Amino acid sequence: MAAFDFGNKFDPQLFEQKLNASVTVNAQDYVRQGWEMFKDHIGEFVGFTLIIFVGSALSSSLHAPGSLIFSAIAASFYAGYSIVAFMLLTGKPFQFGDFFRGFNYFLPLFLSTLAGGILVSIGLVFLIVPGIYLAVGYMFATFLVIDYRMDFWSAMEISRKIITRHWFSFFGFALILCALNFIGLLLLGVGLLVTLPVSACAAAIAYKEIIGLYSTEW
Repeated sequence: MAAFDFGNKFDPQLFEQKLNASVTVNAQDYVRQGWEMFKDHIGEFVGFTLIIFVGSALSSSLHAPGSLIFSAIAASFYAGYSIVAFMLLTGKPFQFGDFFRGFNYFLPLFLSTLAGGILVSIGLVFLIVPGIYLAVGYMFATFLVIDYRMDFWSAMEISRKIITRHWFSFFGFALILCALNFIGLLLLGVGLLVTLPVSACAAAIAYKEIIGLYSTEW
């Protein structure tokens, strides 16, 4: 997929079986598997996270323009964790450069993050609860973009509809990931070198367990 392709539009009805399936969200198991994945490739994950930190710091030094630029590419960086996690889950070897393959999906990822951020912000302004609902509901949007080559709106809507049927279970999972990264932040930020990749891998594992992987190459 080219970086500036919009992605493929999908009819939610094609996911009817997944939309109606009963699932169990094993949050602690996803985090445990995420930790094992991180531990087995600690050098690569920490190195990639350091690159993200350096990029964030450099963009902050440019003030508003730099922050806007980093916000635009942040989703592609995050997708890099997911792509490597998918490769490891399917037994494929990976190279460090594979972390940057998220940029192959730049436009739909950027639009998904932008639209999701706007809708969540509006929801938080209006009674807070709608914003929290959407923030959790869009949890799988990134994975659907890179796994199905979806356009941003299809990914957001299919993610929301799948998660809604088990929303409170996913909300608990999201709280665990937030708590994990908050602990990492408290450790002078150094802990984020561990918690960011672990939580990203845990989310990718949850996607694979609940929806299943569609592609064989990302």
